[in-house]
Amino acid sequence: MTALALGVAACGGDDEGGAGGAGKTLNVLIAANTQYPDEFQAWQKDISEKFKAATGAEVKFETFATANDELTKIQTSVVSGSGPDVYAVGTTFTPTAYSTGAFVKMGDEQWQKIGGKDKFNPATLGISGPDDQNQVGIPWVSRPFVMAYNTELLQAAGIDQPATTWDELTAQAKQLTKGDQYGLAIAYKDNFDPWKFVWGMSTQAGNPLIDGKTAKLQDPAVQKAYQTYFGWLANDKVVDPASVGWTNPQALAAFAKGKTGYFLLTTTTATNSLDSGAVKGKWKFALLPTVPPGATSRPAGGVEAASILSGDNLLVADYSKNKDLAFEYVKLVTDQEAQLDYYQKFGNLPANAAALQTLASDQKLEPVTEAAKKSVATPFTGAWADVQLALTNVAVQTLPELTKGPLNTGQLDSRIADAQKAAQSSLDRAK
Repeated sequence: MTALALGVAACGGDDEGGAGGAGKTLNVLIAANTQYPDEFQAWQKDISEKFKAATGAEVKFETFATANDELTKIQTSVVSGSGPDVYAVGTTFTPTAYSTGAFVKMGDEQWQKIGGKDKFNPATLGISGPDDQNQVGIPWVSRPFVMAYNTELLQAAGIDQPATTWDELTAQAKQLTKGDQYGLAIAYKDNFDPWKFVWGMSTQAGNPLIDGKTAKLQDPAVQKAYQTYFGWLANDKVVDPASVGWTNPQALAAFAKGKTGYFLLTTTTATNSLDSGAVKGKWKFALLPTVPPGATSRPAGGVEAASILSGDNLLVADYSKNKDLAFEYVKLVTDQEAQLDYYQKFGNLPANAAALQTLASDQKLEPVTEAAKKSVATPFTGAWADVQLALTNVAVQTLPELTKGPLNTGQLDSRIADAQKAAQSSLDRAK
């Protein structure tokens, strides 16, 4: 059951926030940071202290670990009309949150409370709402997806440039795989990664996963995407068999040991780990391939989707009795100083335009900046969260088979068909 199907039982109350925050507590929901847990805990403490100094109020953080947790929290809060005052959600969950009607729409007054709309990099506003006049998502951080590659290993294999097509990437991965060295590091068990590969390859092939009110998960482009993604492990043998159980931080750690050619689907959040690993001084970022599997150039209708429009948005609950305090918190964490501090600690690119400009001279970030420009928003529909989870479930169900032999395409097709039914059902219920 999606948040869309629930309806809105939430009721707004009198706003009791504002400057007189002494004795009050602001509840903030945010994703757990499994990559830098100690640093994240320290950041929460620092922000809490700064917020209390400015407002007199406490901040209480609540974390979620998976996309399912994220969706469930939105659903239960909408039904009960209570819960976090501020939500930090992935951009792809913003449409589902918007569809509930349970979050504050950002008008001129609201934007001014946090420093003005022009405070933000315009590109980060691309999935804040269905249009400029109906926005609930306030950009917090940006995470365009790229890949990292080991410059030393590619050079030793006679590879001059990182791959620009998925087929070329597979071919290079085979060149790089020998002994205990692998071509690719993939986080097959990550809760957020697998569907992004399928979305990207399918979009590049000219097949939007959602076309209006129609789900298109059984398109041949989707089948080819899954076959390529799973095939790296089951057929091509260019990834460590252990990767069937890896989350993204584990894949990153494996690449950082210096025995892997490429680490796919990463962001600037990996920088600190890479610079402290065996690959220090031997790695660079590059765009993910933008030509779909089975092609040497994008077909007619194909989109040069280098990344999803990715990051986190902040949303203020309409049921909150502490809206003024909520906007004080949002202003604090989106101001230039706080944004640069968060980037330095965790590698998330600032959504604050001035903060982002200060990083323009860093050559290592050039591919990331290009990926940001070539990012494409996922469909703005309340059904998207369920579509995303349906795509992920195909991976979850297929993982146990991947190390046992070649990919069973018949079973894969059956799982894709189930995902299509789930996606279409959600779309049919969506407003």
